[in-house]
Amino acid sequence: MEANSKLKLNWVIGLISIIIGLTFIIWKWKSRSVDVFEKKAIIEKGEVAVKILSTGTIQPQNRLEIKPPVAGRIERIFVVEGQKVQKGKTLAIMSSTERAALIDEARAHGTEELSKWENLYKPTPILAPISGSIILRNVEPGQTFTINDAVLVMSDRLTVKAQVDETDLAQIHLKQEAEVFLDAYPDQKISAKVEQIAYEAKTVNNVTTYLIDILPESIPEFMRSGMTANVVFHGPTKKNILIIPNEFIKYDNGKPFALLQTSEGGKSERRDVKLGLSDGKISEVISGLNEGETVLLQLNKKEFNSGSPFSPMGNRRSGPSGQSGR
Repeated sequence: MEANSKLKLNWVIGLISIIIGLTFIIWKWKSRSVDVFEKKAIIEKGEVAVKILSTGTIQPQNRLEIKPPVAGRIERIFVVEGQKVQKGKTLAIMSSTERAALIDEARAHGTEELSKWENLYKPTPILAPISGSIILRNVEPGQTFTINDAVLVMSDRLTVKAQVDETDLAQIHLKQEAEVFLDAYPDQKISAKVEQIAYEAKTVNNVTTYLIDILPESIPEFMRSGMTANVVFHGPTKKNILIIPNEFIKYDNGKPFALLQTSEGGKSERRDVKLGLSDGKISEVISGLNEGETVLLQLNKKEFNSGSPFSPMGNRRSGPSGQSGR
């Protein structure tokens, strides 16, 4: 009886070991089958258009505060915020502190006395020093002010001031075409051009940027100073060239290569490539691959989940709709 019990126990242990072993083998096989992901792409001709993205704010190109020459009181004001005026236009009339006191005293003595002193002591006009728009009206008739108070603020026209990373500065040049999209009106595209590139950099959190002035071709009515804007700079473009998706490019010691699918049972071979223009998602193939050839991309589970770009620089220039920039 004791011998039979030991034999049964050995059989049970052996059976459990076999089940555990088979389970482990099946698990490993399934893990290997789902951990490897393969994608294919055909080398074909297309277009690469570099677009650099940046953010900025709407600011007046020239902001001018109008301050009175002497302290006094506003008698009448003829403009409202948003109104466009020409240089030399009378914006308001004011009285100095002395004239305001004299007129108030004359008014207490009747209409005739008031008319006399108004003709003898004329008010001072406030004229527009430039042609532009009234963007701020700080006073109302009857309000007093000092010589340090800006009674009105003007701007000649609104511009976009955007920060561009130093690594993208080589792609920016004067008169370059750009598109502006306001956060408040994302569906409205505003055509613009680069007006000025700063000579002095700004460094914030170890990131060096340059201030770029972008001048809209026309100022829409809804644009306001202080609005947040997204800017798309149009860089170089190449058409009818061989292209490859950037995710299919791998690097070995900084040298790019791709896995080319051969005709022998779907095997692959390494092919060194020379790349040209890139928009962050696709790159120009100068040499190493031919039109119609198929390249492979193999990702393990860890790489697939982390979105590995297979690039020494990553996808720093990737942006919406194939655009590039930070």
